[in-house]
Amino acid sequence: MPHDPGGLLFVALGLALVTAGFVWRGRVLRPLSVKRAQAAVSRDRSRNLLRSADMAIAEARRRAARGEPAIITVGDVTRVASQHYGHLSVEREEAAAALRQRYEAANCRMDCMTDAFN
Repeated sequence: MPHDPGGLLFVALGLALVTAGFVWRGRVLRPLSVKRAQAAVSRDRSRNLLRSADMAIAEARRRAARGEPAIITVGDVTRVASQHYGHLSVEREEAAAALRQRYEAANCRMDCMTDAFN
C-alpha cells in the first residue's frame, strides 16, 4: 500500500497547528500594536461604564415604589462597575458622563432623578 505524500504532509501540518494551539491556548502573547491595545482597553472601559449605568438605572427603577421617582447616583454606577466589571478606580466624572448619556437615552426625565448633572 503506497503512502500519499500530500496526505502525510496534510496530517503533519494539522498536528503542528494543534500543538501550537495547545501551547498558546488561544491567546496572543503580545499585542500587535500598543496603540491598538490601549484603544481596545479604552473602548472596553467606556462600554463597561455605559453598561454599569444601564444596570444602575434598572436597579433603581426596580427599587422605587409605585409613583415614586427612581434615584440613581454616580456612586451606584461606580459600585456596579466595581462589582460586575472589576474596575477598582472609576473617576467620578467618567461615571457621571456615562450616567448622563444613558439617563438621556433611557428617557429617565419622567420617572428618575440623578446627581450626574451637578
